[in-house]
Order: sequence, then structure tokens, then C-alpha cells
Amino acid sequence: MLENLTTALPNFRHANSGQFFLMAGPCVIEGEDMALRIAEQVRTICDRLQIPYIFKGSYRKANRSRLDSFTGIGDETALRILQKVGREIGVPTVTDIHESSEAALAAEYVDVLQIPAFLCRQTELLVAAAQTGKVVNVKKGQFLSGESMQFAVDKVQQSGNPHVILTDRGNSFGYSDLVVDFRNLPTMRAFGVPVVMDVTHSLQQPNQSSGVTGGQPQLIETIAKAAIAVGADGLFIETHPTPATALSDGANMLQLDRLQTLLEKLTRVREAVR
Repeated sequence: MLENLTTALPNFRHANSGQFFLMAGPCVIEGEDMALRIAEQVRTICDRLQIPYIFKGSYRKANRSRLDSFTGIGDETALRILQKVGREIGVPTVTDIHESSEAALAAEYVDVLQIPAFLCRQTELLVAAAQTGKVVNVKKGQFLSGESMQFAVDKVQQSGNPHVILTDRGNSFGYSDLVVDFRNLPTMRAFGVPVVMDVTHSLQQPNQSSGVTGGQPQLIETIAKAAIAVGADGLFIETHPTPATALSDGANMLQLDRLQTLLEKLTRVREAVR
């Protein structure tokens, strides 16, 4: 299932190890030193465990609840940091885009373009991402079934790009919670594309009265183990040295120094179910 990614991504090491792959990093690029620190530490862990790794970091957050929420340090500055991470740490990189006009710009700096869940039905955005030739990671909308994501895959592939990933991030459950329907993972995998579980975002508690999203990070291990057990090809985990001081989504992040222990457990789950 990872063959297409291996040919499309530079420095996608350990792709033949039989392990799941990992997308991990901070929610948003906060600065160069922190991005490089996180990327290097995660790459070292992944090399030890033979886990293929893609560094994740949003160059801008466009879907904040409040006007005064942190959105980024500047588009070009953040994109250059992502490019530097890719070159110096030697890993592929992924970032979100929000409008079709952003696709070509972001593609100059990163290896994977990510379509946010709220925007997964936006045809122009999917087509623009596909036309860059980059790998396109489409997050399943919180309001959609796994079956309906076939159309997102079709939009990318019929635009001439075979390199698609689908990522589940849970489904809306009432107004302020999410629930994971693990049936969606094998359903989407049947489309012939790699499928990822976004572990940390699926544990968000959105629409809080404060305008700041809550979360349940204590359940990260539970969701991750279940995803690997049902056949996820990859995991998406936002991580930060000190989630309490993170400038975005700190409430559902994994503390960086807990990542190695978690991944060690998950590689054993993967080996058990293979």
C-alpha cells in the first residue's frame, strides 16, 4: 500500500519495514529551532524503530474559532522553515492548504499537501493540489462517512495524480465532541490508497464556550492501538515539547517525551496483527 508513497516522497526511509508510517510534528510552525528540534527527535525515534516518517507542521491555521487566536508566524517564513526541516533532517514534510491559490506556493516547499477535513469536498482545492504533482493527503470530514471519500479520491486521481492518502479524524458527536468509527479505516483502504488515523485531532472537543478547543490526550494510546489493530497504514500525531504552552491545539497534543514509549508499544501491536 505504500509503494506509491515510496516513489513520490524523498527520504521516505524504512518504507519496506512492514511498519505503519507516521506523520508527526507541531500543530503549527512556531519557530525554526522548535521545528528542527521536534523533527530531529522524532526522526531519531523512527529510525530506531524503522518507522517511515513525515514531518507535519501547518504554515498557517485558517480555521481558528476566535479572531485573536494564533494563526502563524508568516506564510513565507513558516514555509521556509518546513523546507529547511526537509533538507537538514532528511525527511518528507506535509502542510495544510486552505484555498486553491495556495497549492502551487506550498508545493514549492513541502512534499505532501494536506486538505483539511472541513474542506475535503472543495473540488477546486482538490484539483489544484492534485495538479502540483505532490502527494495529497485528504482528511475525511467530520460530517462524512468513509464511503463518501471515494469521491475525493476520484477528484485527485482523475486530475492526473495517483498519489492520494486518506486520513480519518473522527466524526462529529453532538456539538462538542467527536467519536471514531473504526469501520471507516478498512472502508477507505478498499479504495486502494493508504489510510491514516489522525489520533490527536480525533480526541478534540470542539466548540467550547471559551472559543478554545478542548481535548482528551489521555486516550491517545487507546485510539492509536485500535487504529493499528484494524489495519491503518499510518498514524497522524501532533506532538510538542510542552503542549500546555503550544500556540495551537495544545489540549489534544502528545508530549514529545512520551512519543518513543507509545511508538514502541504500537510497533508491537503492528507485528502482532500482521
